[in-house]
Amino acid sequence: MPEKDSVPVREPRIDPVLGTTVHIVGGRQTRPNLPDNHSTSDCPFCVGGLEAPEPYDTRWFVNRWPAMHGDRCEVILYSPEHDASFASLGADGVARVIDLWAERTEALGARPDVEFVLVFENRGASIGATISHPHGQIYAYDHVPERSNRLLGPNGWKPSVDDRLEFARNDTMVAAVPPAPVYPVAVTISPRTRVGRLSELDPPSRRDLASILTDVLARLDRLHDATIPYMLWVNQRPFAPGFDDAWLHIEIVSPWRATNLPRYIAAAEVGAGEYFNPVVPEELAARLANLGDYSA
Repeated sequence: MPEKDSVPVREPRIDPVLGTTVHIVGGRQTRPNLPDNHSTSDCPFCVGGLEAPEPYDTRWFVNRWPAMHGDRCEVILYSPEHDASFASLGADGVARVIDLWAERTEALGARPDVEFVLVFENRGASIGATISHPHGQIYAYDHVPERSNRLLGPNGWKPSVDDRLEFARNDTMVAAVPPAPVYPVAVTISPRTRVGRLSELDPPSRRDLASILTDVLARLDRLHDATIPYMLWVNQRPFAPGFDDAWLHIEIVSPWRATNLPRYIAAAEVGAGEYFNPVVPEELAARLANLGDYSA
């Protein structure tokens, strides 16, 4: 019998009916998965570790277990402090991360084979983070993903005008709960006037973004008096044409509907593509507003 063709371990596939893009990434099965209580001595992101041999404040490097070919996946280290969190860095520390996000976004976007750059973070083992040292990632796509296309294209996302959903603001930034979130905890952070990408923010606006991001992350941890697992990502103007109206914004979501009690996406929701959220967005916004200011 002829030998069967080998199966690729990393390739994009398209669902023939729904059109959903699925990246098959079998090679990532071998990436390290360290427990939350692992020590600094075996952490590859601590100074002297595999990925950080020299002292650093922030650092980036190409992911050894990429989800896509061609050095399209990078890791961003927020701090050399193993037990830090994004919020604990304060506005100064978060500002340094934002600067690196902006720098790497533009560097990757300058490639002729890149149309969209996604900056993101997964915090918590229940979300899928495999190493607890504070870090995020960047993926550079050779196309604009469908969700990003809808959010950032003509007639796309803009900040909410419903005062009941807004819970924090400063001179240039605003934080709000979206009106129809899939997740029980969901917030957006954005400039109050349209800006397309992080690189377009002037220094005062970057500082305002760092301050409100620190504030929001601290409020989320106080929401359930616990370290909340979350997913964070940055929606920025793609590098493909046709996105002049894109509005930069950060989304943060968590599956928790109460302390250590996640809301699972159920069969009816996955099967029909319509969702049932037990948390009222206006009530979540009020709770976050009542948690008070955070001194960054």
